[in-house]
Amino acid sequence: MPGLLRGVARTAVVAGTASAVNGRVQRRQAERFAERDAHIAATQQQAYAEEAGYQQAPAAPPEAPSSEDRLAQLERLGGLLSQGVLSQEEFAAEKARILRS
Repeated sequence: MPGLLRGVARTAVVAGTASAVNGRVQRRQAERFAERDAHIAATQQQAYAEEAGYQQAPAAPPEAPSSEDRLAQLERLGGLLSQGVLSQEEFAAEKARILRS
């Protein structure tokens, strides 16, 4: 009986070790695949940009909106509030953003 118990214990240890090693290998492979996929995506994005002749120009500072533009934005914002699309908090935040610009 002790020999049988020892055999069962050894089998459990071997199976547990194999399971742990398998999990570690799968995690490592997943990390490698994720890195490879990110590199491929970046390379493709760069190729598409070069193919289209796209050159990223420095962003120009946005022009300050005129008072008429601000008024139109506030009117649209009020319409969204009355339709129930925006909450009162969202309305107040957007209104403050428009008035700051």
